[in-house]
Amino acid sequence: MTGFGTAAVHGDDGLVPGGAVAPPIVQSATFSAESDERFTEVATEARGSAFYTRYGNPNHAQVAAVVAELEGAETGLVTASGMGAISTVALALLAAGDHVVVQRSTYGGTTALTTGLLARFGVACTQVDQTDPDAFTRALRPQTRLVLVETPSNPLLELTDLAAVSAAAHAAGALVVVDNTFATPVNQRPLAAGADLVWHSGTKFLGGHSDVSAGVVVGGAELIERVWRTAIVTGATLGPVDAWLLLRGLRTLPLRVQRHNANALALAEALADHPAVARVRYPGLPSHPQHALARRQMTGFGGVLGVELAAGRDGAAALLARLRLAKRAASLGSVSTLVVHPRSMWAGIVDAEQLAAAGIGPGLVRVSTGIEDTADLVADFLTALQGVSGRAAPTGERGPGAA
Repeated sequence: MTGFGTAAVHGDDGLVPGGAVAPPIVQSATFSAESDERFTEVATEARGSAFYTRYGNPNHAQVAAVVAELEGAETGLVTASGMGAISTVALALLAAGDHVVVQRSTYGGTTALTTGLLARFGVACTQVDQTDPDAFTRALRPQTRLVLVETPSNPLLELTDLAAVSAAAHAAGALVVVDNTFATPVNQRPLAAGADLVWHSGTKFLGGHSDVSAGVVVGGAELIERVWRTAIVTGATLGPVDAWLLLRGLRTLPLRVQRHNANALALAEALADHPAVARVRYPGLPSHPQHALARRQMTGFGGVLGVELAAGRDGAAALLARLRLAKRAASLGSVSTLVVHPRSMWAGIVDAEQLAAAGIGPGLVRVSTGIEDTADLVADFLTALQGVSGRAAPTGERGPGAA
């Protein structure tokens, strides 16, 4: 593989028509063929881009090629969202009677998929502590088909030992599917550690500008074709304009991730000993219980951190209300710093018991650092924390409003 910067710019060389430096948007739902023979060829080609956009589009092919190159994969495909990606993978590779192992600490949508939607179709699910590789091994059954991994996890920033879990899963005949959204391929390459498929919410770091909703799945050609055959049935199709926006974001991914990494580490270090902060969750801190694993399987520690306020929900509310540069908004991976109260955000898709079991406390604030100047970002948080209590209110917790 070439360097990440080169791959991001040239990973789709040969797929751009003519001499265009900026790829054109191919805003066509269908494509004509010059003969019956050619029509049959494009209509039956797997993951083709010259038949019908639900089957594939030149802009889709360009994005898939770049992400596959960055992840060290054979090929890939795109979907309309990250949840469209993982849901399509699950529907493609699972059937009634199968079993899935999934982390307890993971994105709420993934939890809702595995413990709710799939259960309705006869797929059993076991949730495990991702910090314990042996927990995955103990959970494996003869019926286990998939092990779903997210590392670092959302929003607790816990890590999964990719090599250990992949080895155990493969020994049991299961496939390993990794959500690499938080790390990005610049910081972590799960396929090199033994995973079978990698998926992203392209809405986040890959797109990078909070202006597109997209998902990407990459891996071996045979598995990706199985997923694609389900994708053309479920129809979670990415529009050509959105694919073009995602491709434009990918061009600068390596540059942006360097700044995300630097800002997150600087902010984590600045807040770690603040009296209003009970704990900072960030793999780049030596105090992180899995820091050694992070150093072993990651080349950078990512742009997301969890800040637990000592005053609980009141502290979270105060911090969110006083920040000026950081925006109170869902999602992550943007050029702008985004902050959110996970317990409030996920209350509609994950019940209170699941939130508690996942360790998502009332004082936790998830911070996705942008690419602002580091000094300005740190100053914004330190100023916002001035006067925030270092202890929880004794008479109960007040909510953080629209966090």
